[in-house]
Amino acid sequence: MRTPTVYQIAAWFALMAGLSPAHALTQEELVAKIQAAGYSQVSDIKSTAEGITAKAVKDGKPVTLVVDGSGQIKERN
Repeated sequence: MRTPTVYQIAAWFALMAGLSPAHALTQEELVAKIQAAGYSQVSDIKSTAEGITAKAVKDGKPVTLVVDGSGQIKERN
């Protein structure tokens, strides 16, 4: 039987408490998710009322991102 990691336990408690999956990610996991979506130079990660925001670069242009409660990455206008 596999023993759950601290991160798995924390994610489970976060989900059971009604927090979004985006909040259950570690910062490293969040950066990896953003980079997998084609962004680089991820920085200035903050939790806000609208989700988790971050600064990044895509196609040579700086952008501000919002990772919403469902884990979707959106560029803020």
